[in-house]
Amino acid sequence: MHRFFVPTDILGGPTVALPSDQARQIARVLRLRTGDSVLLLDDQGWQYPVELAKVAATGVQGRVLGREPAPPEPRPSITLYQGTLKADKFEWVLQKGTEVGISAFAPVVCARSVAREAHDTSAKAARWRRILQEAAEQSGRGRVPRLLSSVPFDKAWESVEGLSLLPWERERQTGLRRALAERLPYSKGSDYPPVNLFIGPEGGFTPDEVETATRHGAVTVTLGDRILRAETAGVVAAAAVLYHVGELGG
Repeated sequence: MHRFFVPTDILGGPTVALPSDQARQIARVLRLRTGDSVLLLDDQGWQYPVELAKVAATGVQGRVLGREPAPPEPRPSITLYQGTLKADKFEWVLQKGTEVGISAFAPVVCARSVAREAHDTSAKAARWRRILQEAAEQSGRGRVPRLLSSVPFDKAWESVEGLSLLPWERERQTGLRRALAERLPYSKGSDYPPVNLFIGPEGGFTPDEVETATRHGAVTVTLGDRILRAETAGVVAAAAVLYHVGELGG
């Protein structure tokens, strides 16, 4: 069943008129018909089965069949603090990270960041939020991950809580699996602390940045012998964290 996040204020009655973007997609791209069903989500933890009553290029209306809990979010919540990347690479991170189960994304300007332009323009933010929403719809998420404002590396630590992990190519002793076993022990039904993943830009973190991270309690880890690209490492690390706690394949 096709899924769409919609504004909460259109879901208050027995019928619903879909926003123009979703209406065009339903009528012109998906070519759904009267009598077909879709699932609308309010991004507040609820989903609404809807039977389409009118499908036209000018608008789509439906009959709300009920309300039920949306799929729960992965636990623990993971925030990916991604060293700024070129736009196409960061968009890939947003899409694939959402599919895996990351809860929030924060672009971080690092000393070796190649992409240093403003990441908070309204056009960019709107595009990135659309990517997050579409990826959440496609992957069956109950909520759209949050997009946080870009921040310099040394300022990112001001709002960090929970377990912070920093994959680093010079780390030789502590692997990600060991760090998770020691600091995020698996127990079915556990209420885990938030996890923060700090991933460097294409040029990696500087020693000074790593020192700043460890001073704020971050644990440096290795992801193994193979060198991962900057846009790949965060998605891989997030998948490993969620697998460790039984959220993937558990």
